[in-house]
Amino acid sequence: MTASAPWTDPAAPVLEVAGLTHRYGALTTVDHLDLQIAAGCRHGLIGANGAGKTTLLNLIAGTLYPASGQIYYQDEVITGWPVHRRARAGIGRTHQTPAILASLTAVDNVVAALWPHHHRPEWPGRRRRRLRTAAMTALATVGLTPHAHTPAGALSHGQRRLLELAAVLATRPRLVLLDEPAAGLATADRDLITNQLLALPAEVTVLLVEHHLDLIAAVCDTVTALHHGRHLHTGTPETLWQHPQVAAAYPRPDRNVPGC
Repeated sequence: MTASAPWTDPAAPVLEVAGLTHRYGALTTVDHLDLQIAAGCRHGLIGANGAGKTTLLNLIAGTLYPASGQIYYQDEVITGWPVHRRARAGIGRTHQTPAILASLTAVDNVVAALWPHHHRPEWPGRRRRRLRTAAMTALATVGLTPHAHTPAGALSHGQRRLLELAAVLATRPRLVLLDEPAAGLATADRDLITNQLLALPAEVTVLLVEHHLDLIAAVCDTVTALHHGRHLHTGTPETLWQHPQVAAAYPRPDRNVPGC
């Protein structure tokens, strides 16, 4: 299979991977991948299970390290950086299963996410009050203010996904990696997630993995299709499905949403 040439956006990329390769034993999950993500872009990743989407997010976040290739973030090589250094540099991450603390309230979940990012020499009580204020602001961003004092374990699945997003946004990331935020959601909750993603600040760059192609079409201005860990094609939501191999592998979304 001959893949299209790697996508190059005219805007300065906030993230670039070059020749990125990862293997699990004899299985190559990401195969010499080249990709650029422009600053402020909403960039979608589609592909069948096993195409390398989540592995790519793990490589960017630092929970996995590549066999070869480089990762550039804001023109700096971060390939060998640990997770906490990438997080402090502004790379946020959500997961297929929301990473929350079920026994804590929604606001305290966000405080817990903020705590490692706080370095001023303040007493814990003062620090906690200040971080709770920031946490309440983050919850308001995703519409969870009425549930601020609800234990996270009592929230609906969709609300838990919004809570994880709030915790990530509270750290003021420049790049957010979203791994299937609509997985397992009913249509109403999926629409809620879509609306919240559309409302994200313009300065936040988003790399979104999602199997619901209508959500990809609604949110993303650029979409990349992966196939067996390789770059297949990149385009807008309107032009991507004009590529015959993409159209054959991934049926076009029913929702008629114009490209951004």
